[in-house]
Amino acid sequence: MKHKRIVVTRYGGPDALQVVEEQCPTPSRGEVRVKVLAAGVSLPDIMAREGIHPETPPVPFTPGWDLVGVVDQVGPGVSGVEPGQAVAAMPIHGAWAEYVTLPEEALVPVPPGLDPAEAVSLVLNYITAYQMMHRSAAVKPGQRALVHGAAGGVGTALLQLGRLAGLEMYGTCSPRGAETVSRLGATPIDYGREDWVAEVHRLTGDGVDVVFDPIGGNHLWESRQTLRPGGVVVGYGLRSSVRGDGLVSQRSGRRHRFGGAARFALLIAAARLLPGRKRIVPYSIQTLLRMRPQWFRQDLVTLLELLQQRKVAPLVAERLPLAEARQALEVLGRGGVTGKIVLVDGAASPRAAAA
Repeated sequence: MKHKRIVVTRYGGPDALQVVEEQCPTPSRGEVRVKVLAAGVSLPDIMAREGIHPETPPVPFTPGWDLVGVVDQVGPGVSGVEPGQAVAAMPIHGAWAEYVTLPEEALVPVPPGLDPAEAVSLVLNYITAYQMMHRSAAVKPGQRALVHGAAGGVGTALLQLGRLAGLEMYGTCSPRGAETVSRLGATPIDYGREDWVAEVHRLTGDGVDVVFDPIGGNHLWESRQTLRPGGVVVGYGLRSSVRGDGLVSQRSGRRHRFGGAARFALLIAAARLLPGRKRIVPYSIQTLLRMRPQWFRQDLVTLLELLQQRKVAPLVAERLPLAEARQALEVLGRGGVTGKIVLVDGAASPRAAAA
């Protein structure tokens, strides 16, 4: 049996992606073959295509951090899952395929009846938001939070989880995203037309307790200026690495992929030396996954329960077939996406994970 997958043939722009057709993978001992029903599209996929993300594999490789699917075949020695069972996983790369093989221990059961596109939004975006909020910042009810990119995939997750946590929230966004940010319980701040640091202080008086910053670079230092004494900036991305021509360039960029991280480390150290008890701390979902895999499983189970109870409702910006992965990255690269873009199995019904 043959299947299709997306391959990055070289580091560069959207035309570096190709659709290939080949034999389906066969699970080895301890592995499971999964038919992918939904795979997420995220900024790290653009950075990997450009060759500038720390997790970038050598070319050629298949992108895709997160997936939801159904078990299609089990390899020798597998006893914890069965064919037809809905599962989720975060392989970091490889999810943009019709079928993938994964170790049994990488799979988390998905409750029946959930929309695969909504469920896959939890795997990268909502776990990132949940762990930053509760494991990195340890937020408390009544605290103030500033969310950058508040209308995006992680941003909307932070707003929904922040409302559940009882936070007073502010979110930077474009005018197009302001209505969504307001609807999710935050005060929108137009980062393009306003001095957002000054606006945070105008709205709050003495600042916020926590800032969630995916931009990186000098933006982290500006975020620090919005903090109350004792506050923390949680930095979780290097979006500044792919601003401007970085989103559409043909350059490799791989040799520069740790430059942003080095600057990040310098800013963290500098923040500790200055008075005011205003910290900058890093968050990396892949690092925490490797160091504390049990946390990933626990947190995803918690989030799936919240989804079942409709206490969270992931915003799916677009559902595109796998063959349109290139267009999906182009849409994401242009910016202004509200929620998460998801690649879906064209043959699957909207609730195909209801097995």
